[in-house]
Amino acid sequence: MAIDLCNKSPATVAENNPGAWEDTVPAETEPILLDDLNVDQRDALNFAYRTTLSSVDPRFVAGDPAAWSSDFGYALNNVAIRLDNRTNEELREQALAHPDPAMREQALFEYADRDLPDAIELLEQAVLHDRDREVRWDALWAIEKLGGPHAVSTLHKFVRDTDPEIAEWSGLFKSELQTGDPAFDGRSGLFTPGRTFDETIYLLIHCDLYVRLDDSNQHWGKLSLAPQGLARLFGQAHACPNVATRERQLVIAKTIDGLHADGSPHCDNYLFRGFTDRTRRDRGNFFFESLVPRTFFKSGHADDPSEGTRQAQIGFARYGTWHLEPKFQVHDEPAIRYVRGRFQGWGYVNLARIAGQPMQNILTPGNGVLSTLHDSEIGHMTNAFILGTFKGKLNDWDNDGVIDLNSRDVYSTVDGEIDMNQDGVADRPGLTCCDHTTLLP
Repeated sequence: MAIDLCNKSPATVAENNPGAWEDTVPAETEPILLDDLNVDQRDALNFAYRTTLSSVDPRFVAGDPAAWSSDFGYALNNVAIRLDNRTNEELREQALAHPDPAMREQALFEYADRDLPDAIELLEQAVLHDRDREVRWDALWAIEKLGGPHAVSTLHKFVRDTDPEIAEWSGLFKSELQTGDPAFDGRSGLFTPGRTFDETIYLLIHCDLYVRLDDSNQHWGKLSLAPQGLARLFGQAHACPNVATRERQLVIAKTIDGLHADGSPHCDNYLFRGFTDRTRRDRGNFFFESLVPRTFFKSGHADDPSEGTRQAQIGFARYGTWHLEPKFQVHDEPAIRYVRGRFQGWGYVNLARIAGQPMQNILTPGNGVLSTLHDSEIGHMTNAFILGTFKGKLNDWDNDGVIDLNSRDVYSTVDGEIDMNQDGVADRPGLTCCDHTTLLP
């Protein structure tokens, strides 16, 4: 999340002297003028610009500070120490050469989060040469987060990549930087009837984990989690909307691989409810919340009851915008092609478990749990503030040239209950997360 703040202050912009856009963006890129934007796009860009300035220095804004200077995450980012103590040289080496793609990606995002002057160049090398396509498109996202004309020109280099997903992601991110809105390619889409959900959208999630290091509230630690590292810790998430109900509810279905001894995926589903603004026909702006029963593991590791457990209600919030694709029709309605937004919640990190450990030992399946401040027994253990951004678009997962709307395997009913055989019926009514005491059928 804090990567988005890099290079955004007026002082940094002046010091770096990025030059004119036309000197950085390739000549073949058609400029998009402010006058060419519609009213909503102009408002969005002006709001984003004012918000960024206000987060950096109150001298550059006017108005009530309660509206622009109350970002808890930004305040923590200014004072937190990094829990990843690798040197910059180690990060550069591991970003390109570590055998584990999740660790390569984690090094890339940590390097970018440090706001180092050659961060975009390192990310570009990963996009050019990495063998893992997810590392490549996540590196493109990190380039967008750094922003500016250098990012636009770098993203432009990949809009004709031989991998259609890399090409579309780079064009999408570039368009967001230039206009505030995403742009898509012309591929057709495939809807599979008979599935529980109309869409299963694979989410990229980047977050900052701010950990309170003692009871004085004066010492904080920070871990910037790249999408694959976060998925390894907390689960790979899919947004699962149905056309009939998507404006008021959806399921976020998560799975963690490598947690259960028998090799089965650990399933962790969240039913979100909220409001959606549909004053524009091509998109929806939403604010959703979830409150689900969960087993809290006092060890700080999912499925490890060695230090005791507690049944608790865990809350989470997500808000953002989804963009519709008129060409992709589901039940006579356009499908959601792309979603982006922010999220926040609470967690527990067992500091004794991670102290002195190398990053590959920290980023292991389930090595961190969500938490709550409202439980009488475990509320005091909550020590992590989690916030970040997410993006997800429909992809072509079988490389047949057609985008898949709902082909991903997610183990949930429409109400978030575990459904391992994906028949739409709960394996055990009311159970929304794998029960560590028994194996599901």
